[in-house]
Amino acid sequence: MKKLLFIALLCVSSLFAKDFAFTAIPDQDETKLKERFSLLADYLSKELGVNAKFIPVKSYSASIAAFRNNQVQLAWFGGLSGVRARLIVPNAVAIAQGVEDPNFHSFLIANTSTGLEKSREIPAGVEGKTFTFGSKGSTSGRLMPEYFIRQAFNKAPNEIFEKVGFSGNHSKTIALVQSGAYEVGAVNYKVWKKELAAGKIDTSKVKIIYQTPGYPDYNFTARGDLDATYGEGFTKKLQAALIAIKDEKILNSFPRSGFIKASNKDFDPVLETGRKIGIID
Repeated sequence: MKKLLFIALLCVSSLFAKDFAFTAIPDQDETKLKERFSLLADYLSKELGVNAKFIPVKSYSASIAAFRNNQVQLAWFGGLSGVRARLIVPNAVAIAQGVEDPNFHSFLIANTSTGLEKSREIPAGVEGKTFTFGSKGSTSGRLMPEYFIRQAFNKAPNEIFEKVGFSGNHSKTIALVQSGAYEVGAVNYKVWKKELAAGKIDTSKVKIIYQTPGYPDYNFTARGDLDATYGEGFTKKLQAALIAIKDEKILNSFPRSGFIKASNKDFDPVLETGRKIGIID
């Protein structure tokens, strides 16, 4: 009896040793994130033979902290948060990105009461308006829109707009501009398109006024010690599993048409931009 109990305890211990946790930047509301990443957790558990689980966090900085502290071994980061995480976690590596992520975009959106219209350049009429970014740590909701705004006006945002805010995520940015709480905002084009398709955007109240040039953005970044923890070749196996995703439910939940390989060098433009505007030291 004691021998059977000992074997059972060994089995339980083995199962816990194979737990594999991942997180994601909270760029949308929590319900959408849990739906997306519960599907991914089930997929990775089957493909990798580990107990994969999603650990939600409340902020972009919390996702980086969880990754740094080894509370999670993989993270779905934006371009900026990925760069920051890899700067502080030795040997961390970007291993995959969406097919669309090397050429990502942001939209500037405006409440229709402003009278602003879509333009190939940032409309001069945004000056003096109230403006909201997404999270302070967002690539598509803050870093790149701010960079292009500074290029257009040769001024910092607080010198251009009457008031500058940070909504926290893209869904909230859309809601705030649509309600008129802010007149103009910056949003991830993927979130805009997904919420538009879901009928959550009233285009009589809010519209796109500008699309930024392309830039690299989202990525899966893995800690550098995965092979030591889970066995030789685990990182490559993880990368292959992500790239092999064909399940339409998983892909549509991101939303991405598929995943491709990524490397740290792919995000050098984000690092350089962050340094130019003083977000990264």
